Parts: sequence; structure tokens; C-alpha cells
Amino acid sequence: MSYSISEQELLRRQKKEELEALGINPYPSATFASNTSTQDILSNFNKAPDNFKQISIAGRIMGRRIMGAASFVELQDASGKIQLYVHRDTLCPGDDKSFYNTVFKKLLDIGDLIGIEGYVFTTQVGEISIHVNKLTLLSKALRPLPVVKEDDKQVYDAFTDPEQRYRQRYVDLLVTPTTRSIFQKRTQMIQAIRQYLNSQGYDEVETPILQPLYGGASARPFKTHHNTLDMSLYLRIANELYLKRLIVGGYEGVYEFAKDFRNEGMSRFHNPEFTMLELYVAYKDYKWMMNLTEELLEQVALHLYGTTAVPVGTHTIDFKRPWKRFTMFEAIQHFTGIDISQMEELELRKAAATLSVPLEASAGKAKIIDEIFGAKCEPNLIQPTFITDYPVEMSPLAKQHRDNPTLVERFEVICNGKEICNAFSELNDPIEQRKRFEEQLQLGQRGDEEAMMLDEDFLRALSYGMPPTAGLGIGIDRLAMIMTNAPSIQEVIFFPQMRPEH
Repeated sequence: MSYSISEQELLRRQKKEELEALGINPYPSATFASNTSTQDILSNFNKAPDNFKQISIAGRIMGRRIMGAASFVELQDASGKIQLYVHRDTLCPGDDKSFYNTVFKKLLDIGDLIGIEGYVFTTQVGEISIHVNKLTLLSKALRPLPVVKEDDKQVYDAFTDPEQRYRQRYVDLLVTPTTRSIFQKRTQMIQAIRQYLNSQGYDEVETPILQPLYGGASARPFKTHHNTLDMSLYLRIANELYLKRLIVGGYEGVYEFAKDFRNEGMSRFHNPEFTMLELYVAYKDYKWMMNLTEELLEQVALHLYGTTAVPVGTHTIDFKRPWKRFTMFEAIQHFTGIDISQMEELELRKAAATLSVPLEASAGKAKIIDEIFGAKCEPNLIQPTFITDYPVEMSPLAKQHRDNPTLVERFEVICNGKEICNAFSELNDPIEQRKRFEEQLQLGQRGDEEAMMLDEDFLRALSYGMPPTAGLGIGIDRLAMIMTNAPSIQEVIFFPQMRPEH
């Protein structure tokens, strides 16, 4: 990528050189010790003004008004913004006023990082501000920030282009307050989930990202090569099979926040690198897991907002229990008027054609049902809804339904038109699991690039006996979209995957 230096950058480089000529290091290595934050000051100064008579704080210059012997600076730290009052005679108490007249007024810029010492006071117009006694340059910014300007209710130079925002997230975080709040909410959401699962006595664990066989989901993997072992490895598409190995090993409840990778299409709901929570609990089934899922997500909404009702676009999504429940075939019949429950592959293809649902030539029965459901049902499911009891062909890792051998004990949670959770009564019969894997191999031979591989070590683990187990996966990024009212997955991932810059 070529790089040309703008006129403003050249000017800032000249200022850097002038600072160095004055003996001021633009990038000092000394520590600066803050003893407060802007949020602390703004929240607590009026309650306890004596606590803010000697403060030190560091942050970035986001605005300046130079007014002769006195100036105002807008300082931003991680918690917010506050006004600084800088007076020449306070900053330079002796005869030499060059630090104020030259360094402060001429050589500092918006974007520079400074540390200040002083005391907090209230201006004549009632604004809480810091009277600066000492100012230290901590880092010189050589690129100008995109400073937003407003004039007669019109906004200029706003940093709003999505591609720029995602590529330069560091700038987006500096100049777009809503971006920081989205990621703070995401962090709070993950903490709430972790706190809930820990309170249930489940163990947080870690499993391999580089795997000799990919499994646990139907997806196309990323492939790499390990030179020392001279073998192919895959970035995991799911951590399911490793967590089940831990259940075999005696754990009764394990979970992991996992980075997964799928070599598939990209959209506002898909990023090739994404975060999943997976949970496995021994001696439980999918009905029990439905109740836990309702309770967990209800608690997350309450933790974030103090209510179960969350605004998402033009909707208000309510996570209050209980949620609506459909079987998969009931949902398809409800939204299409067609009962596909007894159809074989040829009839399903005709039904898909009738419904104008496009199919790939390699699609088998499970894929066709999934495409019909995705096109005709998912977009209509806005409130959190359980879809249960999937055809056995769609779920190679789920246990056969106790009442209907053509189905499996599985549910998905659809919310705001997309799947956010997937769960099974886990298949623990090693012979049946081998049969399912072999059927997946046949789909792969037909050209299905998302078919699962046969994992002999996982089958060996099952052969030692895995207790009845309920498993749950939650798409953390999609859940974050809902919980932060974000329109795309790129808004809730710090650095989403993008094409190279030209």
C-alpha cells in the first residue's frame, strides 16, 4: 500500500522537530500517574469538591480555543471528555512564557496526548473544568483526527463511512462515542454470561484452535500446514467435539468462549472469524437446556438494561420467559402452508421450486429443508423463538428423538430473523455416531463442502461412555448485535475481515 504525506502531516512533523530542538521529547518514556478520570470528576466533584484539589489526569486533546493569555482545551480519556482551563501565568509562573506561547499555542495539536496536573473548579457558566497547573506532552499525533464540525444543525467531516470505520477502528473509537458504547456493552454481556455460568458451577476451559480434523458443525474450514510435523491442520469451525471429550473425562459442566473460523461467505450477519459460547452439561437433555437458555438470556438483558425489553431497529425484542416454541415442520407449514414432514428429496426439491427457494445441485435432504426454513421462516421470527425437533439428516451430532426416530432432539433460538443459539441432546451412541459420520462422508463425495469429517479419536472417546448430555452454542457476535442494537456484525467486532486496501 503506497503512502503519501499530506500537507497537515508535513506540518505536524515539522512541529515534532521543533519540539525536539527545544529539548522536549515528543514520545517520552516516563510513566504518567493519573489519580482520577473524567467520569469520576464529572460524577463526584459536586458531591465532594475537596477530593479534587490536586488531581492528575492523562488524555487526548480533542478541541482547543486559544484566547490570548487564557485558553480552553477539550480533553478525552477512556471514560469521557472534560474541559481544561489553561492560563499562561499559571503554566509559566516565571518571566519565561515560551512554554505557553510557543509549545502550547503553536506546537500542540488536536489528537496529541497530554498529562496534566491541577485542580477542579466550576466556571462562571457552570461547567465543571480543570484548572491546569502543569502540562506534559506524552505523545505527538502526526496524523490529524477527523474532527466533526456542526454549523446551523449541519454536520461536516463526520467519520461515518463504514469501510473507513471498520478499517480504522482506532479512529472510529476516538471520534464516535456510540462505537465505544457498543463494545462496552458487548464486554458487559460476556461478563454477565460468564457470571451466570460460573454461578451454576460450570468450568470454563480452553480447547485447540488448530485441529488435525475439523468437526462439530457443517462448514467449510480454513486449512494450513505445520512444517515441523509435516501435516495439514485446520482452524476450528467449532469446539464441540473437544468439549464432549471433557465430558467423557469426568467433567459434568464445561463451557468455552471460542474463536471459530469458517471459510464461507461474508455478510452483515457473517464474518469468517467469530466468537461462540459452547456449553455442555452431563445428565441433562435439550428440554432442560431450553429452560437454561431462556433464563440465561433473560438475565443478560436485565443485567444490561434493567428490563427484558431490548430495542432493536424498529422492533422491541422481549427476552422475558417463556418464549414461543415451534417444531421445525410446524414452523415451515405455518409460514408456507406446505407440510414437508413426510417428503423425500425429490418432493422437497419440487416444494423448494414452488416456494422459489434456490438450491445447489449437491444439496441433500437436510440442506433442502434448511434452505426452505432459512428463506421462508427465519425472517418472520423476530421475538426469541425455539425451533425444535429437526430431521435426523440435519443434525449428525444430535440424539435421536425419543418419540420419533426420523427426528433428533435439537433446538435453535431464532431472534430478529436469525439463529443465535443451537442445542442438542447430544448423541452418545458411538455406533450410531459412526453411521452418521459415514453418511456425512457420502454427502462430501457428492460435492457438499460443508459435510463433516469422520473423527476416529472422538468415536474412541465415545466408546468409553459419555453420559446423557445437553449441549448449547450461542453466537456471541449475533447476540451482541441484538443487545447493542447494531445493524451488522461488523459493528460488534473490533476488526472485521475486509479486502486489502488498494
